[in-house]
Amino acid sequence: METPQQSSTQFAKPAAIDRFFNRAFGLLIRLGVGLSHNYLLEVRGRKTGRTYSTPVNLLEHGGKKYLVAPRGYTQWVRNVIASGEASLVRGPRREEVLLRPVLDEAKPDILKDYLDRYSKTVQRYFPVQAGSPVEAFQPLASRYPVFEVISKP
Repeated sequence: METPQQSSTQFAKPAAIDRFFNRAFGLLIRLGVGLSHNYLLEVRGRKTGRTYSTPVNLLEHGGKKYLVAPRGYTQWVRNVIASGEASLVRGPRREEVLLRPVLDEAKPDILKDYLDRYSKTVQRYFPVQAGSPVEAFQPLASRYPVFEVISKP
């Protein structure tokens, strides 16, 4: 069984082809091209202070907005945990946001909705199939960081 310490350091590192497509897709999002849930997440590096960006799917669920990290505790997740804030960019629009971690107990419904909606692009990161019952996500909750997105005042 995986301990919380292990799950908080593990992630699926993107392959070279994934990095290429993320950069290309990120450029398109920056230009305003993409589906309504596609955004470019910009977050300050916890060690370098440099701004890093990655494409994300913004999930609207239960009247709130969420970001899910399907590859686990990636660098962007670690940077968000360190700072608690980021920017969501789409075309000329930029929104400064606070990102509040969601407790594991509250994640299964969010993870299910995320996988069901975006299965074409994220199914490979989940050991359960889209359409699985919410109970199937309970044992997986600690593997997937989820953040509630809160607009800065």
